[in-house]
Amino acid sequence: MSQTSRDYSEKRDFIRMRVDADVSLIHEGDEVPAVCLDLSSSGMQLQAPRLFESGDRLSVRIESEHAALKGLEADTEVVWVKEQHDGDQKLGLTILKMK
Repeated sequence: MSQTSRDYSEKRDFIRMRVDADVSLIHEGDEVPAVCLDLSSSGMQLQAPRLFESGDRLSVRIESEHAALKGLEADTEVVWVKEQHDGDQKLGLTILKMK
């Protein structure tokens, strides 16, 4: 199966939830603010102001706005990167482990 066919198939296999939430990315000890655009059971799409590369490992934290709900913490890996015109980039992350 070609990468394009697999990408399309995978997008249809997982329900994506639009999130638009502030997140913290931790990469090699640095914390970088970003925005989570959408989230599925196996990954997420983010917009970040810093250049990452495919294969980078990132810890992701999404704080909960509600005291009764725990936020999300996950170990992830960058699987795709798309440069944006404003210098930001969109990142596709696969979730390796939920904390």
